[in-house]
Amino acid sequence: MKLPLPALPAVAFLLATAVPAQPGIPLAFHDSVPAWLASAHVPGLAVAVLENGMVTSIRTFGELRPGIPLTPRALFNVASLTKPVTAVTALRLASADKLSLDAPLDPDWIDPDIRDDPRHSKLTARIVLSHQTGFPTWRHMLPSKKLVFTFDPGTKFGYSGEGYEYLRVALGNHLHTTLPHLADSIIFEPLGMKETTFGWNPAMDTLRFAIGHDTVGAIINGGVRTTDHPSAADWLVTTISDYSKFAQLVLDGAGLSPTLYAEMIKPQVQLSGKPGEAMGLGWEVMKGPPEDPILLLHTGSDDGIKTMILLLPKSKRGLVIFSNGERGMDVIVKILHEALHLKELDRS
Repeated sequence: MKLPLPALPAVAFLLATAVPAQPGIPLAFHDSVPAWLASAHVPGLAVAVLENGMVTSIRTFGELRPGIPLTPRALFNVASLTKPVTAVTALRLASADKLSLDAPLDPDWIDPDIRDDPRHSKLTARIVLSHQTGFPTWRHMLPSKKLVFTFDPGTKFGYSGEGYEYLRVALGNHLHTTLPHLADSIIFEPLGMKETTFGWNPAMDTLRFAIGHDTVGAIINGGVRTTDHPSAADWLVTTISDYSKFAQLVLDGAGLSPTLYAEMIKPQVQLSGKPGEAMGLGWEVMKGPPEDPILLLHTGSDDGIKTMILLLPKSKRGLVIFSNGERGMDVIVKILHEALHLKELDRS
């Protein structure tokens, strides 16, 4: 399988022509996972299945690292699966009239790098959550190491972690608090997500941490490397059990008004060159099977870590998958094919 960009949250696939007649997500793929992991040199994987809006199955396979089994208590940096959590937190604030999706962020934050560019006045929470800021993925990837606009905000799609970080600072200034505090009070504590944090908590047990592995299954960078810097875009640390509670919340309406939920799952901007794929607010929105016209998706990719959440809001079904290998997406695509009768589409 080929992804369009390393940071892009899209997994390119289409529905197979034959949609299964039986209700629910078949679990026969469980028997195949060990062989798929071995073939891809992925040490371990955790997968949660949701049916009728509830978590019905959590299974783990393989190892965190040699000699340490991967269990449901394994702690993963879920990479860009951080972004849907940030998005739902922001939308919950909008639902409570504490944030306007379409008001300029200027009064609360203007990054010094773009202070002299008048386009900063066009930035809003909606533009950030739908990846239309015009910012690069990360400023450190540019020769200048400076934040710049690569296109006019609100004119097209451009995946950007910088945009989410911009919103994090603006939210903190606007409400005189921090994103971790907001997410704790709005999402984590009410759902009992006791092992979920933005960044690494030094009190956590490093032996439970899922270390990334390269394409041949070797540990990357010599072992555990963590960050305690809270980011709105990356490095949410959680377990498969905890994140599945978040998935269940989203299938149950995300705690939003019907109007805001509809906005979240509505296409806000088309993904260039990908018919039928668009960005909503925090989610990629795709055409689903006949019984599920809308499919919500997000993937995560850091070195040696590949993750995914896929939700079908109408039938309230879903999958959450974490893996600790660079080729984890190869296994994830096979699970999608077997569990939901999905077929990948190579758009390269």
